[in-house]
Amino acid sequence: MGGGGAVVSTGGPKREGPALPAWKLFLIALPQLGVQVLWSFIGPFSAPYMKHLGAPAYLATLNNVAGPITGFFTGPLAGAYSDTCTLKMGRRRPVILFGLVSFGIAGLVFSGAEHVLGTSAIFVAAPMYWALDVTINIMQTPHRALAADFASEEQQSLVQLMFVFIGGCGNFVGFSFMTIYDNPIDHMLELMGIIFILNLGLVVMQYVVAKETPLTRDENASKDNKSMCGPLSGLGDAMSNPVMKHLAFIQSMVWIGLMCWAAYGGQWFANSVFEGDANAPKGSKKEENYAAGMQEFAFGGQVKSIVSIFFTLLVMFITSNTNIRPRLIYAPTIFCGAAASFMASIFVGHHANFAVLCMTMAEITMVGCFSVPYGLVASMNEKAAREGKTVSTALQMALLNCCVTVGQQVFTMILAFIESRVELDKALLIGFSVAGAAFVTSGVATLFLNDRVEQDEPESTSKDATVTVA
Repeated sequence: MGGGGAVVSTGGPKREGPALPAWKLFLIALPQLGVQVLWSFIGPFSAPYMKHLGAPAYLATLNNVAGPITGFFTGPLAGAYSDTCTLKMGRRRPVILFGLVSFGIAGLVFSGAEHVLGTSAIFVAAPMYWALDVTINIMQTPHRALAADFASEEQQSLVQLMFVFIGGCGNFVGFSFMTIYDNPIDHMLELMGIIFILNLGLVVMQYVVAKETPLTRDENASKDNKSMCGPLSGLGDAMSNPVMKHLAFIQSMVWIGLMCWAAYGGQWFANSVFEGDANAPKGSKKEENYAAGMQEFAFGGQVKSIVSIFFTLLVMFITSNTNIRPRLIYAPTIFCGAAASFMASIFVGHHANFAVLCMTMAEITMVGCFSVPYGLVASMNEKAAREGKTVSTALQMALLNCCVTVGQQVFTMILAFIESRVELDKALLIGFSVAGAAFVTSGVATLFLNDRVEQDEPESTSKDATVTVA
C-alpha cells in the first residue's frame, strides 16, 4: 500500500491569474479523503479476509506484499504520466478517472468473489488484491499533484499539511464504516460498494472545481519525455542528493514500524488483545471475542483519527510560527511510535483501553511521517523552482513513497516468516518488537538529518540539479 505525503508543483504549466482561495484548494484535495478511507479499510482487513477465504495465516500476511511491490512501481509511473499527459481533459484528471474506474472493477470483484465462487474465491481474491493496490496508487498520485498545481508558492506548505489533515478525516470516516457491522469481514462487498460511491462523488466534485489547462505537445516535446518512462530519468538526480538518501533510509525504517500498526493492528486487537479467532465456529466464545476486538479496533481508529487531526494542526502552527528545525519535530514523533510499539509487545496484554492508547501514540508518528519529510523536500524544490530550474516533484514525492513501500515490504516478509513458525497472536507481539526497534533506528537517524536548505547556491552548481542543501 502506498503511502501518503504531499506533492508540490511539478514544473509543468502554471495556473494563470490570482491564487485560489484555501477553500477551493481544500475541495480539490478532498478526494484524498476517499482514498484514505479505502486505505484505512483495506489495510487492516486484507490479511483477515484472506484467512476468512481459507488461506493460512502466513500466506494471508505474505499476500500483503502486493501493496509495497505495486506501489513501488505504480507511483512513479503514474506520477510520470500525469506530469506529461496531453489529453484535452488535462494531465491529472485522466489518470484520476482511469484509477477510479479500475478501482471500482477490481474492488467489487475482490470483495464479491466469495458470493460467486464460494470456497474457490481465494484464487480470484488474492490476485485481484494486487490489481486493487495498483488502481489505488494510480488514483492517489495525481490527487496530490493536482492540488499543488493550483496552489501558489506561498500556499504549498498549506497544501502539504492539508493532505495530512484530510488523511486524518479519511481515517475517521473509514474506521466509522467498520462499526456498521459487528464483523466487517462478513460484509466486505457492502462496505467496498459504499467506499466506491464515496470516491465517485468526491472525484465528480473535484472535476467540477478544478478546470485544468491541457498540456500542449510543444511543452512536452523534449526527447527525454517522449515515452511514459522518460521522466523517470530525473529520479537519478534526486537520489544523488545526500539529503534524499538520508530521508530515504529514514522513511524506509519508519515504515517497517508503521506497517505493523497500519496493516496488522486489527489482527492484534482481535487475536492478541481479545483472544479471538476469525475462523472460530459461529456463536463460539472466540468468534464473539474476534468481533469485539474488531469493534474495539474501529473505536481506536476513530480516536487516533481525531488525535491525528489535532496533532496535524499543532504541527501546522509550530512550522508556521517558530523556527524549530524539521528534524527536531520529526524525531520525537518517531520515538513516540517506538514507545507505543514496545508497550504493545510487552505490557498491553489483554487491556483494551491500553491498546487504544498505544494505537493513538503510533498515529503521531504517522502524522510526522506524512508532513515533515515532504515539507522539507518541498522547501528545497521551491528554491530550485525560483531559480528557474526544472523540477518534477510528483516523481520526487513518489520516490519518497517508494521508500515507504520498501519498509512495508520488509516488515511483511519478516512477519510472514514469524507466522510460519509461531501462532498468530504470539507472532504479532514479536512483530511489534521489530517495529519498535525500527522506530528507534529511524529516530536516531533523524537527529542527524541535515535539514537546513542552502540559502546561497554557488554559481558552479549544475542547472539540472533538482535541489541543493548545505
